[in-house]
Amino acid sequence: MSPLWLIAGRLLKSVLASRHVPFLALGAAFSFVIQMFNIPLPGGTSGHLVGSTLIAIVIGPWAAFIAVSITIVIQAILFGDGGITAIAANSFNIAFAMPFSGYYLFRLLSMRTPLDSTWTIFSAVIAAYISLNIAALLVGLELGIQPLIAHAPDGRPLYFPFSLQVSVPAMLLWHLLFLGFIEAILTGLVIAYLRKADPSLLGILHGKQAKA
Repeated sequence: MSPLWLIAGRLLKSVLASRHVPFLALGAAFSFVIQMFNIPLPGGTSGHLVGSTLIAIVIGPWAAFIAVSITIVIQAILFGDGGITAIAANSFNIAFAMPFSGYYLFRLLSMRTPLDSTWTIFSAVIAAYISLNIAALLVGLELGIQPLIAHAPDGRPLYFPFSLQVSVPAMLLWHLLFLGFIEAILTGLVIAYLRKADPSLLGILHGKQAKA
């Protein structure tokens, strides 16, 4: 992940204006708060909201990448949430894959649509739902391959004991049925508020304007 963090740092210097830096801090704080509410799920896993697609829609995916990465590092070091050795994997899943997939899906769905259009809200809702499940799928895949790549000479798994047939459904099922909808609704509500209060906030890096 180090090359991606370096690229993000350099890009933000050129694309993120100084007056928008507070939004980066607010995004990190927002993601930190909602990620702290971990929900135990049947199957031995847990889930939480992330907010990275929402952050990406407002200030861009690279800024969201940095904001959520900061959140992951703080949680791992200060609270043991996720673990220090999993910082890179967690950052890839919910700080990189999720905001980028969510952002570009949002842009695709809302193409040629004014930011103050109602379709903008639905585009954000769909993007948030799909991107969270993409992140959940990646976690399931990463856990499920552990028995294949990390095992004792006798074949006993050293870390995660379950195969892909167990880990992927365990991660995806509850995100598809429950957490994805919560993430989508939260994203839609915030976008709806910003669209009404100040649509220009949604165009900080997008080059799109609201209708007069």
